[in-house]
Amino acid sequence: MHLTSSTEELSAWIRLSLEPGLGPAQARSLLAAIGLPQDIYALPAAALSKYLPVELARQLRQAASDHVQAAINDTLQWLQHPGHHLITLADPVYPRMLLDIHDPPLLLYANGSLAHLGKPIISIVGARSASAGGTDNARAFARHLAEQGWCIASGLALGVDSAAHEGALMAGPAGGSTIAIMATGIDIVYPARNRDLAHRIAQEGVLLSEFPLGTRALPYQFPKRNRLVAGIARGVLVVEAAKQSGSLITARLASEMGREVFAIPGSIHSPLSRGCHALIRQGAKLVESAEDIREELGISGAPLAPVAAKGRPARKQQGVSDSISQLVLEALGYDPVPLDTLQQRSQLDVPQLTARLLELELQEIVVRLEDGRFQRR
Repeated sequence: MHLTSSTEELSAWIRLSLEPGLGPAQARSLLAAIGLPQDIYALPAAALSKYLPVELARQLRQAASDHVQAAINDTLQWLQHPGHHLITLADPVYPRMLLDIHDPPLLLYANGSLAHLGKPIISIVGARSASAGGTDNARAFARHLAEQGWCIASGLALGVDSAAHEGALMAGPAGGSTIAIMATGIDIVYPARNRDLAHRIAQEGVLLSEFPLGTRALPYQFPKRNRLVAGIARGVLVVEAAKQSGSLITARLASEMGREVFAIPGSIHSPLSRGCHALIRQGAKLVESAEDIREELGISGAPLAPVAAKGRPARKQQGVSDSISQLVLEALGYDPVPLDTLQQRSQLDVPQLTARLLELELQEIVVRLEDGRFQRR
């Protein structure tokens, strides 16, 4: 499906976005000066040479190259499938917030329901190697915000991105809304292990990409994807981020675009908290609950579920009413703790302590980290 009035018009848009030697900024300048792509390609070379080098102006007067024509044909064929869309800068459903950035894509390839693009959007980003607590937070914040009418955008990466998409979908048909902005062509899922998640998003949300069909993952495409994650939203929430992190780039871009930046604080001992702490020092708003974000952005709605200390979703801790479990949790605190330190703090013998830790793990109250330390979820 496409939104423009004719196949010829759509073909002109696709060609303009793929024209060899014509950069996106030049293409936008031509659109501003001349009109629609069909108008551009109808002009004689002499008129086009006012805006372009002579050779490039002559190229636009010739037939599309075989490579470009094949890409046009492939895209038109792709659009025949249900749920497939091509959104141009001239389409009324083009995301309004993206029109405000200095380099909006000429085209957006979409797979899913375009209704999600009309909702208020907040982006949730963070570490690919997130902790259990980090993914819990991303999932819970996304679900609570989606239940209040927000659409959750993220980048379909592992870790926080995946958890944010999952949390939004958990809000169910009445509230679940998510946009996955991809760093590849929309027909190529990266990372591959997120194929099932991408399929579900296409069914219940929408996949979005500025890259042509068949574009595989390359390093330079991820910062381009990140600018759309920042630009499409009214605000960006960073859940966990190391000191050098792509999430910090997204947050910086969001700030430069005039978007709100939010960050969840964490343990001073965790490398994945340092990026968020740096953002907070630079002026990002510290948040401990989804309600904090709603209040900051001025969106009213039903009260959200409370969030426990350090922004963790509040969970009923069944089975911790007994004094030994309470003692273990008090000894654990909120930072990762090795077993010997827990033993010293709790004064329990090791067999009793390890048995109780196992119970708490099974109840999803405590998690054992890869380095052997324990931490509250």
